[in-house]
Amino acid sequence: MSVFSLDAAKGNPVTSKTVDKLCSQLGVSIDDSEKDAYTRLLAVFHDASEQLMAMDDYVPPVDQERYPREDVHFPEKAENSHGAWAWKCRIVDKQTKGGKLQGKTFAIKDNVAVKDVPMLLGTNFIKGYVPDCDATVVTRILEAGGEISGKAVCENMCHSATSHSSGTGVVENPFAKGYSSGGSSSGSGVLVALGEVWGAIGADQGGSIRVPAANSGVVGMKATFGLVPYTGSGSNEPTNDHLGPMTRTVLDNAIFLEAIVGSDNIDDRSFAAPHPSKVPTYSTVQAIPDDKPLSGKKFAIITESLSTPATDPRVIETFRAAVSKFEELGATVTEVSIPIHSKGAAIWTGISKVGGFLAKTSGSFGRRGHQMLSLNTLIHPMAQENWDEAYVSTKNVYLNGLYAVQNFPLLLAKATNLSRQLRDAYDTALNEYDLLLTPTLPYVATSHAAPDAAPLEQIKKQVGLTSNTAPFNQSGHPVLAMPIGMLPVLEGPGVQDKVKLPVSMQIIGKWWEEMSVYEAAFAWERANDWKKM
Repeated sequence: MSVFSLDAAKGNPVTSKTVDKLCSQLGVSIDDSEKDAYTRLLAVFHDASEQLMAMDDYVPPVDQERYPREDVHFPEKAENSHGAWAWKCRIVDKQTKGGKLQGKTFAIKDNVAVKDVPMLLGTNFIKGYVPDCDATVVTRILEAGGEISGKAVCENMCHSATSHSSGTGVVENPFAKGYSSGGSSSGSGVLVALGEVWGAIGADQGGSIRVPAANSGVVGMKATFGLVPYTGSGSNEPTNDHLGPMTRTVLDNAIFLEAIVGSDNIDDRSFAAPHPSKVPTYSTVQAIPDDKPLSGKKFAIITESLSTPATDPRVIETFRAAVSKFEELGATVTEVSIPIHSKGAAIWTGISKVGGFLAKTSGSFGRRGHQMLSLNTLIHPMAQENWDEAYVSTKNVYLNGLYAVQNFPLLLAKATNLSRQLRDAYDTALNEYDLLLTPTLPYVATSHAAPDAAPLEQIKKQVGLTSNTAPFNQSGHPVLAMPIGMLPVLEGPGVQDKVKLPVSMQIIGKWWEEMSVYEAAFAWERANDWKKM
């Protein structure tokens, strides 16, 4: 403990009543003979805290001569056909000498900071936030020769797995308007699917890359926890946070990932990742043999992933048909039971609700990295006007989190231990098999909730949706979602027209073995046309 003085400054507001109130909140008491001592100690702490808060914040500089912000504007409807753009701009490296991403265009999910480009976070819960820094992934895209074309809409505070919650309006499915494009990286998936950008950054806290990848028919990678630095990105709960690439093809995804991975020595999530100069060359996946490229590989379907809540049997049929194609490529495929997988989403909930509440109120603690302080001050403390503008899932996080803190104070610790058990169970299976397989989602995209839908009607559209995605945010394993077929919708405006929407498969690998995931995905994609399956 550091105490620099025992004398409080003139005008210090701390009194013995302040100490009494704190003790009451803690459910304890202090002996009267010691109260003056603790009052003085608290008073000098108050003075030190005031001095610290009066200091200028430290914000890492951005070289805006090298990376100038150009044509920053809110998109007109004519240039935003599916509601997927949150903000438009043009940013390139004026000193570029070529790179992995040279000439390619990118959208950045709108919870990721781009200096001087407004961040909407898909919400009216907070307003007027303009980042004062660039996220690490933004700098890496620019350094690799890529052009940032704007910010992609994300769902409300990243709290929805469907695409009707954003404050800017619905984000339409690229295959059929009136249907969800998935969330929370809804705009990212759509802009890639439409070909408006070559690639997009998504953020995945419970499936938020893989859900929109599945609904929009693109490839999305949630890499090993920490492989892609999260610096400069809005967090829901630090142990669930992942950034990753969304592209139209597996090879594009591998090239993109190669450009953005590696520790940045800022975000403690990334400290175990290799230095950027030593990352694997995922793009060499294109060199795998044409004939039986997966010969000798052992894959296993997680049995419990086939019976998640609200599962459409047609999805399972499409998934099994797709998985059988791995056998034609030389792999053996069987099933493995991992019973705790069926509890994975519940374990994730215990952490995401409690940790998410604490991160929004007390702030992320015990972490090394950069805090976007100007964003934090807009989120907490919360006023009634913030609450009134909050999406149903955001309100649910606050209510669930505060209730747990008061009534289940050890829930976060227990869920954290269970998440380790979950990881160990997947690791045990991966000691026997090279890769694990699941359907990404239990059903095809649903129609949007009505604009005036009641809270339960909004939530109803995503019941069971992340049962196979959320567990891997807590286990930290690399997971790629890729399209494997199309199925007719069962409800909504496209029923009469027999509209078909994508079905997706997850490929799960060992920690740090993204290359094995890419090999399987690339071999499958090269041999099959998913739109005809």
